[in-house]
Amino acid sequence: MMKRLVMAITGVLLMFSLAACWGGGSKEPESTDVSEETSGPSLSSIFGTRTFDKPVGLEQRAGSEDILYIIEQPGRIVSMNLKHPSDKPVNVLDITERVNDDGNEQGLLGLAFHPKHPNQAYVNYTTQTHTVIARYDADPNQPERLDPSSEQILLTFEQPYANHNGGQLAFGPDGYLYIATGDGGSGGDPHNNGQNLNSLLGKILRIDVDRSANGQAYAIPADNPFIGKGKEEIYAYGLRNPWRFSFDEATGKLWAADVGQDRFEEINVVEKGKNYGWHIQEGTECFKPKEGCNKSGLEQPLFTYGRDQGVSITGGYVYRGEQLTEFVGWYVYADYGMGTLWALRQRGDGTVENKTLLQSDANITSFGRDSEGELYICTQDGEILRLF
Repeated sequence: MMKRLVMAITGVLLMFSLAACWGGGSKEPESTDVSEETSGPSLSSIFGTRTFDKPVGLEQRAGSEDILYIIEQPGRIVSMNLKHPSDKPVNVLDITERVNDDGNEQGLLGLAFHPKHPNQAYVNYTTQTHTVIARYDADPNQPERLDPSSEQILLTFEQPYANHNGGQLAFGPDGYLYIATGDGGSGGDPHNNGQNLNSLLGKILRIDVDRSANGQAYAIPADNPFIGKGKEEIYAYGLRNPWRFSFDEATGKLWAADVGQDRFEEINVVEKGKNYGWHIQEGTECFKPKEGCNKSGLEQPLFTYGRDQGVSITGGYVYRGEQLTEFVGWYVYADYGMGTLWALRQRGDGTVENKTLLQSDANITSFGRDSEGELYICTQDGEILRLF
């Protein structure tokens, strides 16, 4: 732990760049409300000593309640049966020949099974130059697997740099597919993509994959907020690198953790049509310009923490399981660089309560949940651990 702290302070922490690349700037403590520790929750390995190849996500599939689908960054999806944890992984999809994972933030980054058509899977991956959103169908002869020859590309957009690719895919309670995109990379959003409504970068996108229109393999939901005003896929904007977002299954709210640049990591509850500030501000403070920025019309984050607490936020889920009854309704998240897991909730008066769940030695790349709402984490060294 001391080694990580020293590296964070000196700005040379070897972070998991998928959710990081904050810029290596100021490390002074910030006011955060990161508060009291609580004892109780622990992490345990569910697949023994088995590890996976750079796991960056865990997903479920309707009708396969005992199965976890594990996203491996080089371009594979494998599955594991929670009732038979010693079984070998099943190779569900291998598209390594199409995926470029040369950069730490490149690769196969997201997966979402259609909630009503579980034989359809949507993936987010990078090539040398672009992000690709594509659909794969189940192999008719082996329906537990996806057919690599069935690829239908829905959407592509150019990535000017190798970092800040976002990656999360998820179906919302409205049945639409939501897509997280980073600002295009480098540092400080040099092309101002986050604020540009004519760019798909630095956004949460929303598309209708059940219809096609205007020569595209998808349609634009009729109530998307920027129809006729910019890229019509945009749902919300002003984000730097929303590596992981999730929907609260009880309330439908969209929770997004946005990785910071030099000073702040932030959590937002994302709503349609709103501007979350990057790169005018980072956290709650001015970024460009450094002083006197115009914050009118910008949504302020629900919560931030500074470099005294961590360096790269990994978004999680609002907990709705049964093992951790004290934290039902709390948003559970982590910091990749420091290995800390927290839980956060918003009180009725609007103030935020944040508790430390545990301090791990893991580089936490992503969260997942099972059919009972219990939470799991992926680690950079290949472990899948359950929070209990």
